[in-house]
Order: sequence, then structure tokens, then C-alpha cells
Amino acid sequence: MDRCDVLIVGGGPAGSSLAWALRGSGLDVIVMDKKKFPRDKVCAGWVTPAVIDVLQLDTDDYRQGRVFQPIHGFRISCMGGKQVETFYSGQPVSYGIRRCEFDHYLLERSGATLRLGEPFKGMVRDGDTWIVNEQIETPLVVGAGGHFCPVARAIGAKLGRSEMVVAAQEIEFKLRPEESAACNVKPEVPELFFCEDLGGYGWVFRKQDYLNVGLGREDNHKLSEHMKEFCAFLQERDKLPHDVNHKFNGHAYLLYQHAARQEFVDGAFLVGDAAGLAYPQSGEGIRPAVESGMMAADVIRAAQGDYRRAQLAGYLARLRQRFGEREADPSISAKLPDWLKRSLAQKLLATHWFTRHVVMDRWFLHLGEPPLYTD
Repeated sequence: MDRCDVLIVGGGPAGSSLAWALRGSGLDVIVMDKKKFPRDKVCAGWVTPAVIDVLQLDTDDYRQGRVFQPIHGFRISCMGGKQVETFYSGQPVSYGIRRCEFDHYLLERSGATLRLGEPFKGMVRDGDTWIVNEQIETPLVVGAGGHFCPVARAIGAKLGRSEMVVAAQEIEFKLRPEESAACNVKPEVPELFFCEDLGGYGWVFRKQDYLNVGLGREDNHKLSEHMKEFCAFLQERDKLPHDVNHKFNGHAYLLYQHAARQEFVDGAFLVGDAAGLAYPQSGEGIRPAVESGMMAADVIRAAQGDYRRAQLAGYLARLRQRFGEREADPSISAKLPDWLKRSLAQKLLATHWFTRHVVMDRWFLHLGEPPLYTD
């Protein structure tokens, strides 16, 4: 029987950030993941300077042989409506990354013992410890395996139809030279297209030689049809090659206000998408995942080996302090009839002030949010 102090199930940004933050703590940390890294990961793939800062990412080192596309602006519109470009002078407001590279880099530098290509099969409580896969004994298990995290299921989450999820499909592929020349998407300016019914949005994002196209909606009804229509829309505007034959990948995630999962029990808790932390307006999960991993590390250090619920309650308190209450009061817009919301949205998304100060600054970039740690 192997033993460790902390077993993290999931090697994405939440799990690797937690492992990295625990370096030097004297704790024996194992990261388990069913996939071998690098692995493909469905994600639009951009990170803000806030993520880079909290991870203390060496950007000069990261750029070596990896995609790191500076972003200086965005083009926003309702599908088929007027596109409004918002440009930010000075330093980039975001960076485009490929998740297969980004996740692998973070995991390798985490300092943890890695057990990759090893799926989680189950865990059984034995006194104050867990026995995982009948092989690993540990006092603390952290679920960092995304929306379908098996640890979330093991501690009581009802995965599936009982949860209101955002479903998305996307592709990312390398442009051939002739495709690159014909594509009129500017690398430093990703484009976002909100659905006419406001049920989600699509995007097209050029990261150096790679193009990422996707669409996410708050329901998965006819998602493939929506995606097909969106691709045709982009092809008509020379933003996507006409002969794309790549397979679209799908994934799902919980928006923060809609997630009703229990975040922790004795000796176990959830981070990142496993806990349902994605921002409600943008659906971004990387920053909440990284920050939840860092907060979890603080709580683990303070617990000093005592991982009963009372000792882990500080983690929940920090989540609520950072991201707010789960059951937020309904906004004024939620009380408006759908026809009026659509009309207002189309008008607002055609204005520079709204697209910059609300859509980008507040919803997507979270520029007004203070850093997780201050000197």
C-alpha cells in the first residue's frame, strides 16, 4: 500500500496549482490523472495577467517552444450584428495559450509525484484516512478532475441531468500557410459572437499558427446544429477555412451560481470546475480554478494534518469571500421578458461603452477584481 499526505485527482490548472502551492510544505503530494500529459483539452484558451501573477509564471521560459499570444483587444457582437472592437493600449490584457501545453507545463513544475494514465476507481473511508483504488492510503483527497470529477461523485454530487450546465463544442487546429493568409481574424483580437437568444456565445481566436473556434450554450439542445450554423457564419466571413474536417470536441461545466455541489466532507474537498466555479457571464474556469487551488493550499497548510470538516470549513469561507454566494439574488435582467432582453442586448452590444466596460472589463477580464494575494 502506497501512502501520501495529499492525493490530488486531476492534473489540470486547479490540481497542479494546488500541488505547486504546497511545495516546500513537507507534505508528500501525489497528482493522479487518467490521462497522460501532454493531453488535448477543450478550451478557448486564454489567461489574464492575474493568472500569470498568482502562478508566478516565468513568461520568458514559458514562451520557449509554446504558444503565448498577446491579446490587446476584442471584437464583440450579436451573431450577425455590428462588430465593435475594443482595443487596450499598453500591456496585453490576456494571453492565448494551448491547454495541452499550458497544463503540461504547470504539472511538470508542480513538484508533486505524478501518477498519470491511472484512472480513479473509487475511495473507501478507513478511520481518518481514505483508501483510493485499493492502492493508496491518504488522509486527504482533493477532487480536481473537472465537471465530471469522480471525487465529486464519490462525496455525493449528482452528476448529469440534475445540474444546469453549460455545454460547449470546439476545435483547435494548425492553419496551413494558405489558410493563414486567407483568414481575416487578427491574432491579437479574439472575436466573440453572442447568440441572438442570449443562450450563449461563440468565439474565433487565432493563436499564432493555431485557430480555435467554439460555441457554448446554457443548454445542449441541438448544440451540434448551433455549432454547424456558427461555422457556416464564420466561413461566409473568411474567418474559418471552408474545408475544415476536424472533429469537434465537447465539454460541460457548471456556472458558479448554478452549482449546488457539496464542496467538502471529512478528509476531502473539491477545487476548480469540480466545485463548479466558472464565472457566470463568461464561463471562464481557469482563473477560478487556479485561485481555488491556491486557497486550498492555504487551508491545507493551516490544518496541520487535521482534515475534519471543521478544519476545512475555512476553504468554503474563502470561496464565498472570493466569488460570492451561490444563490445570488435575481438580477433585474432576469425579470425582463425574453423579447425585451434580446432587444436591449442587441442595442447594448452595438455600443463601445457597454462592450468595453461591461462585457470585457467586468465579465471577461475582471479588471476590477483585486489580486488574490497582495504584498
